[in-house]
Amino acid sequence: MSPLSPARRSIVEPALVVILAGVGAALHVGKLPPAIPALQQALGLTLLQAAFLLSMVQGAGMLAGVAFGALADALGLRRSMLLGLSLLAIASVLGGLSQHVALLLALRGVEGFGFLLTVLPAPGLVRRLVPPQRVSLMLGVWGAYMPLATASALLVGPLWIDAFGWRSWWWLLAVLSALAALRLAHAVPAGATAAANDGAAPVVLPWHARLAQTLSTRGPWWLAISFAMYSGQWLAVIGFLPAIYTQAGIGGAATGALTALAAAVNMVGNIGSGRLLHKGARPTTLLSVGFVAMALAAVVAFAGADGGAHAALRYVAVLAFSLIGGMIPATLFALAMRVAPSDQTLSTTVGWMQQWSAFGQFIGPPLVAWVAGRAGGWQFTWVVTGACSLVGLGLAAAIARLRLR
Repeated sequence: MSPLSPARRSIVEPALVVILAGVGAALHVGKLPPAIPALQQALGLTLLQAAFLLSMVQGAGMLAGVAFGALADALGLRRSMLLGLSLLAIASVLGGLSQHVALLLALRGVEGFGFLLTVLPAPGLVRRLVPPQRVSLMLGVWGAYMPLATASALLVGPLWIDAFGWRSWWWLLAVLSALAALRLAHAVPAGATAAANDGAAPVVLPWHARLAQTLSTRGPWWLAISFAMYSGQWLAVIGFLPAIYTQAGIGGAATGALTALAAAVNMVGNIGSGRLLHKGARPTTLLSVGFVAMALAAVVAFAGADGGAHAALRYVAVLAFSLIGGMIPATLFALAMRVAPSDQTLSTTVGWMQQWSAFGQFIGPPLVAWVAGRAGGWQFTWVVTGACSLVGLGLAAAIARLRLR
């Protein structure tokens, strides 16, 4: 059968629409950093307010990820994504009209909820849209949604804002979210995602039962904490690259390009992990390789940091840190489909993972910054990332002992 045959398109295209909708939602997370200078000039945004705007979307995930996962399971996967994309579009339109930082902050909170309602049900929806033998492959592609959105926002955002202003940047992403919702509604018709061979309709669990079932099972805990160990160190390293390179005397344009590339190569690890899982690689082996690589790469990148000396080698290590570490999130998403207590708790399990991922992103960068402040430089960053990787390795061993569905 040709790769472009109607049958193949009917299998693959709806899942790709779901993944691209996730990328569109994640663009709202990454749209703010390029806009901070423009917001400071236009609205008098302070650094503290900028920090709150940056953290608001992840704060929603940290405080209510598992609850919104349960809500997504209750609403239905497709309906939840459509609602989330609609919230993102509306909030972004209103944000572009905002004249006050307080309103923009409130709307960022709405965007945080819209983001969760969009991305939490997506892995479960992808799982239902593709045949079983392609699930790992497509979940590897799904795992790249956040680095793709981050790199795209870092590259396109500054150019767009310089040319058309920050308000049109908000409105552009609102249009993209609205178009994604329309495409999703067309590509994934209502009722088209019922699991194959379901037979009789299962008893629908109430949201509190979904929560209890998920949180009383060991597997979702091990995956969620593993995600925190990954996300905390990844964001700490990638997030501080502009500051590190600026201190080293590298120009702003070059710093933006270097950071965007470091974020973008993470996609290679995600997609590569999906392909390896598709070919039969053990998930816990991929987790272990990812954590070991992140630990070793961070040592090369930061230990004994001395300004410009060996700068190329250190940057290559950063690329390896992001690229090979990218195998971790894709593997965790694939494992979530197998450790969730039931099909009715897929989004709840992913929500629990998202909650811990957000916690890792919340605590990781301040911890690295604190260590850097105490040490007078970035040379002990590897201690923090190495500790995260050690915990991740221990969790990979625990996951290997689980009985998977």
